[in-house]
Amino acid sequence: MADRVTVIGWDGSPLTAAARSALGAATLVAGAAHHLALPEVPPHAERIRLGSVTLAARRIAQHRGTAVVLADGDPGFFGVVRTLRAPEHGLEVEVVPAVSSVAAAFARAGMPWDDAQIVVAHSRDLRRAVNVCRAHTKVAVLTSPGAGPAELALLLGGVHRTFVICEELGTEREQVTVLTSDKAADHVWRDPNVVIVVGGSPGGAAAQGTGWIAGHEVGHPTGPRGWGLPNRAYGGALAEGETVQLRTAQLARLGPRVGDLVWDIGTGSGAAAVEAARFGAAVIAVDADPDACGRTAAVARRHGVQLQVVHGRAPQILEDLPEPDVVRIGGGGVEVVTACAARRPERIVTHAATRDEAELLGRALADGGYDVECALLQSVDLDTSVWVERERSVVFLLSGYRVPHP
Repeated sequence: MADRVTVIGWDGSPLTAAARSALGAATLVAGAAHHLALPEVPPHAERIRLGSVTLAARRIAQHRGTAVVLADGDPGFFGVVRTLRAPEHGLEVEVVPAVSSVAAAFARAGMPWDDAQIVVAHSRDLRRAVNVCRAHTKVAVLTSPGAGPAELALLLGGVHRTFVICEELGTEREQVTVLTSDKAADHVWRDPNVVIVVGGSPGGAAAQGTGWIAGHEVGHPTGPRGWGLPNRAYGGALAEGETVQLRTAQLARLGPRVGDLVWDIGTGSGAAAVEAARFGAAVIAVDADPDACGRTAAVARRHGVQLQVVHGRAPQILEDLPEPDVVRIGGGGVEVVTACAARRPERIVTHAATRDEAELLGRALADGGYDVECALLQSVDLDTSVWVERERSVVFLLSGYRVPHP
């Protein structure tokens, strides 16, 4: 196996003395075409054009001599170091870092980035990166062929953001372009590039000072503690289908997480939509009542989360929405359940007031290819000043879990 593997990060600036020394002693050099063209690469060294890092690691493991791998930016940050250090290759790795492309992009934009989300976009799962851009106000996207600024903009659809597009950072062809997301699809962009996606509705008080943990919006690191918040957190009395106990059980079964897109159909006050967004998921809240849409947008601003609110009646309005990962149905009956099941989200939750209604909804979920669970939830709210019953709620909770195709 290779005597030593040195991974050198390159950000366009002159190589350090340590990097030049390692390159000068190399008998094998792996990197992209522009790396292998560097004058410091020894003419006698074996050269490997870096495509699959795994294949390159196998070749390096077989090499008798000193190997160097060149990579853009910081190779330990979403870079080649993780693959090279995999136990199956048995390589001992030394790293000579450079400024990461994300750090360089934010520097060019003159923006802080300790509060940014950072994602890698691939064509096979681009929607997950897009969902992070929907859910957060500042995201750096490390793009790839087929998953660049134009594709990001197209999948964002009606969610308006500002793009800072940094092409070929550290090279003579470096270019930084600022434009709105609706204009990004009109251009052809050069690889590699980093896209800083900013925008959305700021919530709560203006941020002051600095944060204490990376990746959280300054001024809103946590929000209210817990979930299944009381009705007063959303403006007072809520509808029967939005009780704390039902909402908590629904969210527990949906399990919204970062990278997901949640549909909240019949959002009402927006309580469930806001709580799903607080888990880091992207949320589209749908309601036929314009007043409900307005209340939902207001409560989202108050809680400092990003929501897309869509006014319209399900199931018709659902046809043009992007694919969901999980769905909460607050109302609409069998027709809406059937339409949602046809989009094949991983999980669907809804509720019913009677056993007959629950049976109809459960059958619609089963016919749509879902395993169905039904639980009868009963809760009693007590007035603790006199310890008497204040309110009683009885509801059937239905949960559908997608059955994998054979």
